[in-house]
Amino acid sequence: MKRMIVDYKKLNKNILNLLVDKFPDGYSDRDIILFKNQYNEAIEAVEVRTEDTIYLVKISKRLADTMQSFEEDENDTKISAIPKEMSKDEIGDISDK
Repeated sequence: MKRMIVDYKKLNKNILNLLVDKFPDGYSDRDIILFKNQYNEAIEAVEVRTEDTIYLVKISKRLADTMQSFEEDENDTKISAIPKEMSKDEIGDISDK
């Protein structure tokens, strides 16, 4: 069986379909495989298989950091609803207030 490591940025439609089929609700921590590359850097990936190939799809560390940072910011700050665009007629005259 052939084994391939693929960066998530370079996925083809076939591998992307495999990922969506295997992880329809997203992947969890238990789905992540950790290994070290030739530069001794920690790599995180998720595995998908075809009949003849095992693909390890790399998860970007930068993406994970950005997502985690966003999640922390969201928890620290209350986000108010963004108002819809209103017409002048809906607002009325400022002097009415």
